[in-house]
Amino acid sequence: MNPRRHSPAAERNGPPILAALQRLLPAQGVMLEIASGTGQHAAFCSEGLPGWQWQPSDFDATALPSIAAWCEGLTRVRPPITLNVLDDVWPGVPAQVDAIYCANMIHIAPWACTAGLMQGAARHLATDGLLITYGPYIVDDMPTASSNLAFDADLRARNPAWGIRRVADVAAQAAAADLCLRETLAMPANNMLLAWARAS
Repeated sequence: MNPRRHSPAAERNGPPILAALQRLLPAQGVMLEIASGTGQHAAFCSEGLPGWQWQPSDFDATALPSIAAWCEGLTRVRPPITLNVLDDVWPGVPAQVDAIYCANMIHIAPWACTAGLMQGAARHLATDGLLITYGPYIVDDMPTASSNLAFDADLRARNPAWGIRRVADVAAQAAAADLCLRETLAMPANNMLLAWARAS
């Protein structure tokens, strides 16, 4: 049986995410991907960033075979690892990485995971490294798309600990880890890509 899982959304949003990464990132480095999911982003984006080594990971160990299958034969993609952002130590993660990419985790995880993500990024990011998060967000003083409001209600009905987060609340967790929001990019389907860097 083919272990590959398939996400139509990951297939659709891969090209605009890759274009953003190509603009934000230097020519080479080591990338840690958190919440790799199916593995489609790791496979697609790593091919579009030929100077980068890619370390995929996921909280759900059952996702690893799909990630490995999507990335089979890609020599710059390392074997996927299990990673829980709430852990104080991230086993298997290089001591220093040049970027961390995390798509669609913050709203489909308990709020504590956002703090864990920021604290882990502070531990592992190189001095000039970037944490890049992608997904839907709520921005103060800006109307929220009706589709995102419906999605938020659906998420909270499925799990009260989930939900689309306010950028200001995420920024507060980042600040507690000495990270700040460096750039905000509007993305298709009412999503956003946020680039976080060290504040000092």
